[in-house]
Amino acid sequence: MAASYELKASARDRVGKGAARTLRREGLLPAVIYGDKKPALPITIPVKETTLTLHKGGFLTHIGVIDVDGEKHQVIAKDYQLHPVRDDILHVDFLRVSKGATLTVEIPVHFLNEEDCPGLKKGGVLNIVRHTVEMTVPADSIPEALELDLIKAQLGDSLHISEINVPKGCEPTITDRDFTIATIAAPAGLKDTDDDAEADEAEGESEGE
Repeated sequence: MAASYELKASARDRVGKGAARTLRREGLLPAVIYGDKKPALPITIPVKETTLTLHKGGFLTHIGVIDVDGEKHQVIAKDYQLHPVRDDILHVDFLRVSKGATLTVEIPVHFLNEEDCPGLKKGGVLNIVRHTVEMTVPADSIPEALELDLIKAQLGDSLHISEINVPKGCEPTITDRDFTIATIAAPAGLKDTDDDAEADEAEGESEGE
């Protein structure tokens, strides 16, 4: 199971807002490693390296290694908190990942061939219902993204999870329905024109009667 990043860390024995503020002044972040039927481990990690790792993308879907005072823990980031104004990272929760484990993660959806989509060429709008899909996946083969091809999508089409080639071993957590990922919505002007045409047609039929 290859790791995409590694962060140096130290165990911490102080918790609370005051201790967290002190850490941040020292260029460190409070974090915690939990899961795998082991006690939670409060740690500190460097602000700069953690921020760079976050901004590379895939922070919540990539396996990483946290080196805590020489002991390495294989983890995946499950959550992080940002400052409400400055967007500075404030805290990270890491989940331990054991060999052969399965994880529940949010996988981003990428849309292919938008420029060649028939419905969009006619002025339609891509209405994204789900930017991500929650899936159960093997820890050693987490997909980077799900790909939905728009090459045949027409105005008014609804595009569902069944139209995505889901990687082997991965399964959406929603299993009771073929849920919608996106729709190709008609633009407001076109919709009004269609409605007017239908109204004129209905009026003509009425007069004919």
